[in-house]
Amino acid sequence: MKTKILVTGGAGYIGSHTCKILAEHGYEPVTMDNLLNGHQFAVKWGELITGDIHDSALLDTVFEHHQPSAVIHFSGYIDARESIAHPIKFYKNNVSATLTLLSAMHKHNCRKIIFSSSCAIYGIPKKVPITEDMDQKPINPYGRSKLMVEHMLQDIEYAYGIKHIILRYFNAAGADLSGEIGECHNPETHIIPRLLHTAMGKNPYFQIFGTDYPTKDGTAIRDYIHVTDLAMAHVMALNDLLQNH
Repeated sequence: MKTKILVTGGAGYIGSHTCKILAEHGYEPVTMDNLLNGHQFAVKWGELITGDIHDSALLDTVFEHHQPSAVIHFSGYIDARESIAHPIKFYKNNVSATLTLLSAMHKHNCRKIIFSSSCAIYGIPKKVPITEDMDQKPINPYGRSKLMVEHMLQDIEYAYGIKHIILRYFNAAGADLSGEIGECHNPETHIIPRLLHTAMGKNPYFQIFGTDYPTKDGTAIRDYIHVTDLAMAHVMALNDLLQNH
C-alpha cells in the first residue's frame, strides 16, 4: 500500500510538478485545491479533491478517509504586489487558512508537514548570496504572511510535536521535461513565459521594469530554479522528514 501525501495547492504550477515526482518515487499524492489558480488538467497523479483548506469540515473528511502520512503545503496567494493592495486577502488565505489546516492535522494526528515558503521573508538583504541565517525582514504582506506561518510551525511543533521542514526559494521556472505539465497562469505575469510569448508573436513587446538597481544597466537581477528541481527538493525534504524525524 502506497504512502499517501496530502498536497494542498497540488493543481498549481509547483504543486503539480511535485505530485508527479511523488508518484515517481512511490508515493500516492492526494491533491486538495480550490482551482482558483490551479488547473484540473494538471492533476494527473492521484485524486483531486476540489475544495478550500478554509473548510474545516472538508479537511476532517479528507484526513479521516485518506489518513495521509504527511502534508506538503503549497496553497496560498503569491503575488507580492497584489498583497500590498489587498493585505486582508493575503493574511486570510495564507495565514488563517494554514492555521485551519494545522488544526486539522493536530486533530487527526498527522505529524509531518513540508511548507513551501519564500525568499520574500528576507526582504532586502544586506548582502548576496542570501544565507539561511540572515535577518528576516519582509517588506510586503506576502513575505510577512510566509514568515508568520513559519513562526506558527515552530510553535506548533514545540507544543504538539508536528514536525516540519521549510523551503525558502526564489523564482521557479521551466516545465516538466516530458511536456505533460507546465506553467499556466492567466493572466501570465512571470517573466520567462512572457518573454517566450513575445518571441512567438503573442505579445507586442517585452518590457523589463526597474532602472535604479545597483547593477551595470540598472535593471534587476533575479535567481531562478527549475520547477522539476524544486519539486525534487520537496520530495527529498519529505523523505528526510518521514525517515529521520
